[in-house]
Amino acid sequence: MPKDKRSQKNLSWSRLDNAAKIFPPTSHGSDTGVFRLSCELNEPVAPDVLQNALARTLERYPHLLMVMRRGVFWYYLEQTRLRPSVVPEHAPPCAALYEGSQSLLFRVSYWRHKVNLDMFHVLADGAGAIEFFESLMTAYLVLRHPEAGVDGQPQASVSQRWADSFQKYYKPRGGKTASERHGRAYRLRGVRRADGGLTIIEGVADVGQVLAAAHRCGTTLTVYLTALLFAAIHSEMYVREQKKPVVLTIPVDLRGFFPSRTTRNFFGTIRVSYDFSKRSGEIEDIAACVAAAFKEELTPERLGARMNRLAALEHNPLLRPIPLALKNPVLRLSGVVSDRGETAALSNIGKFRLPDALHPYVRGFGVFMSTGATQLCTCSFGSSLHFGFTSAFENTEVQRRFFELLADEGIDIEIRSNEYHEEEETPCSDAPAAE
Repeated sequence: MPKDKRSQKNLSWSRLDNAAKIFPPTSHGSDTGVFRLSCELNEPVAPDVLQNALARTLERYPHLLMVMRRGVFWYYLEQTRLRPSVVPEHAPPCAALYEGSQSLLFRVSYWRHKVNLDMFHVLADGAGAIEFFESLMTAYLVLRHPEAGVDGQPQASVSQRWADSFQKYYKPRGGKTASERHGRAYRLRGVRRADGGLTIIEGVADVGQVLAAAHRCGTTLTVYLTALLFAAIHSEMYVREQKKPVVLTIPVDLRGFFPSRTTRNFFGTIRVSYDFSKRSGEIEDIAACVAAAFKEELTPERLGARMNRLAALEHNPLLRPIPLALKNPVLRLSGVVSDRGETAALSNIGKFRLPDALHPYVRGFGVFMSTGATQLCTCSFGSSLHFGFTSAFENTEVQRRFFELLADEGIDIEIRSNEYHEEEETPCSDAPAAE
């Protein structure tokens, strides 16, 4: 057998993790299953240096060099000799990446002062992608500015990073597995973008100012932002629609509850509901309701039970032999049913961290997630808190109201958009930009 044929035969492969399995059959239209991390620098990007940094970083993350193939029963990942090239940004944020079994599942692009990492969710979750992106930006800045005297190396091994933690923590249980039932939630409606893409609005504020507002409300940052999103959505509801609860889906990084160094998917979700027909709608009451839901849901026991319930479907001996061609329609239908119980989503992916000596070269980080409705992603770096709104709709009233609520608390916000809506300028867009 020719040498290249033997090498192809020996390429390693991996099953999709439990969370990744839902993305191939349900990713379509504006909901591509792709998320974007971005880093804005204080100087123009040097493409050749970025390409060098990417090659060096992938030596420590070879497991990201995968393509997705279609098997008889499930999709799976296979190592590839394909290597990514850093390209000028030419596609919208979160544009589809999977174009068959010869396409890499991530893309690194740049434009002026900004570096972007787009990643298909089958390959990693937000926390895993952050680790890779931090390593990439560290490698880039070390090459660009050797005078900084930094040499950062990730601590986890390749095997740790590519471990399937869903399999590690799955606990088979005897008897039937109870399913979660979700009623219909209030659904945001509007005219969808003609190009099938996303409306993107990002905001930047001082994290200290937002924390102070959260503390005045007697709660944490994430609870406070969740309450503001509830209130912003409520401002767009007709009275007759308030009989349906507003339901927000909140992704949860399971690494905080089950020790893991994996960069693959290892997240769960919880749903938080607020019924404006039965409660006051005051920010303090919404925050109290959210905090109570977080306290109840964010425990190892509850998250573990939900993780096991979802994993049980994968291990079900009756479902495993069903061909993928029959599984896909069922998974798509389950996605549609799940969406009916969700109004919007909010994901706080936490802090980006770089060596202190590199901070002067970086203005901030951002995060955006593809969606078929509306989603808010937040992250922080240094003193800056970033808000990344994505929406399948042209209407931006919810986003406008969210930023107005922040501005009402005296928080200075810098707002940017992928489009300019003259008629939709908000008072808070004229507020002084956060330093």
